[in-house]
Amino acid sequence: QVQLVESGGDLVQAGGSLRLSCAVSGRIISINTMGWYRRATGKERELVAITTNSGGPNYGPSVKGRFTMSRDNADRSFSLQMNSLQPEDTGVYYCMISNEWTQYWGQGTQVTVSS
Repeated sequence: QVQLVESGGDLVQAGGSLRLSCAVSGRIISINTMGWYRRATGKERELVAITTNSGGPNYGPSVKGRFTMSRDNADRSFSLQMNSLQPEDTGVYYCMISNEWTQYWGQGTQVTVSS
């Protein structure tokens, strides 16, 4: 069974940094896409960063220039470096992987940015 586990969420002051990690376990034939999403209370899920076998990473407009997504060569983990955090970055952050057949999500990790 494929599982994704996020870690690194925390409470941080505005202007601070956090690094989120996503660990992938279980047998998976292939991974075409890796991504980070977030959901703030009362808002729709939002794309944060995504990378595919065709290219990337690409970033959502609100985080571009502040966040950096990276992946390891074995595709067993990937991370999201978040700098210059602002209160509007507060939310639950989810990692996701997908291939031609299915999509997998982590359980989410809470990021709270205080002003």
